[in-house]
Amino acid sequence: MEIKDEIDQIQSKDENVYKLLRLKFGIVGESKKMQEVIAKVMLAAPTDLPVLITGETGTGKEVFANAIHGLSKRKKNPFISVNCGAIPETLLESELFGNEKGAFTGAIEQRKGFFEVADKGTIFLDEIGEMPIGTQVKLLRVLESGEFTRLGSTSLKKVDVRIIAATNRDLEEEIEKGNFRRDLFFRLNSVHIVLPPLREHPEDIRELINHFAEKTCAKLGLKYDGISNDALLVLERRPWTGNIRELKNLIETLITLEQTTYITHDILKRYIPLALPPKDITPQPPDKALVQYVDYEEPQKFELEIIFRSLLELKHDMTNILKYLRTLENKIDDIELEIEELNTYLISNNSQNESENNDKDDLNTLKLDELERRAIVAALKNSSGNRRIAANMLGISERTLYRKINELNINNIL
Repeated sequence: MEIKDEIDQIQSKDENVYKLLRLKFGIVGESKKMQEVIAKVMLAAPTDLPVLITGETGTGKEVFANAIHGLSKRKKNPFISVNCGAIPETLLESELFGNEKGAFTGAIEQRKGFFEVADKGTIFLDEIGEMPIGTQVKLLRVLESGEFTRLGSTSLKKVDVRIIAATNRDLEEEIEKGNFRRDLFFRLNSVHIVLPPLREHPEDIRELINHFAEKTCAKLGLKYDGISNDALLVLERRPWTGNIRELKNLIETLITLEQTTYITHDILKRYIPLALPPKDITPQPPDKALVQYVDYEEPQKFELEIIFRSLLELKHDMTNILKYLRTLENKIDDIELEIEELNTYLISNNSQNESENNDKDDLNTLKLDELERRAIVAALKNSSGNRRIAANMLGISERTLYRKINELNINNIL
């Protein structure tokens, strides 16, 4: 049966189906692509088959999962939403299946997991592509038999839960990489709903804007009056990389901050960067142009790679050069310091020779303490008070020199 025939059957069964989806679940769109998605939702909802919803970020995967549950026979039972990518790998298994007391560090009590809480209802596993392989094995067992074990337990638990999974990854590609189990994919893929990006059904943008604007105005106590055609045209031509979520955030922000009930182009351009028209370059005729225009040829991929690699090598070389310059600068400073100390020593040595000649006649009449005192004083004078150089000249350690200075009361000789 073609999708068109299925849609006609659904519409004939309940003429208000689209109104119901919009009012109760926030599903908006009457384009062909959205009608195909809604038809699949209406066919899958009454069953207990697992559903896999795929699509780019912001296309509304959780909204459709909630609608499938709300239209099913399980609607009076729990709907549990779990973001597998937001829970650390080490905790995800415990969060899904529960744990016994002492199963791991910090497990101070027995705890039910999401599957037990969702018994008789529906569990929505968002970002299922992020689930570790070990947890995938336990999930496959739940899908096949409804059985699982809590972390740290050996006793089987049984639940009756419908599973809806969603991801923005290509699971078949993840299977080839070894990141996702093929058998689990087949079990989840019983019903596959692909949500189109907003850029593929721009005809729904007006209705989406009206839906989000009406809800926002109602919260603010305002009455929504619509959107101008030129503002709508700008929004219909945007790429919407964030899809419906990006459009929703823009409309809510715009109306809340501006307190407006009518969206105009002037208001809109304050919140989104408008695209500039393409630059038109028309070369002048050779006989009139001062400089002849030459078309720029875009470099090939391999040429760009060579350029990037050369830049990285140049950056590495510059880093090494700077490192060597810093080392050389430090060595030059050390050499200058040694030259300065040597000059000081030579000057002091000449002074010492002169003083030795003056003191030579008196050596026989001096006592030992006085000789030590004169030697230390002479060394300190010749070294300009530098005690390290003076100690070297005397052939003693600096520590001994300090002690002698204190013992002989040599403090203010310079």
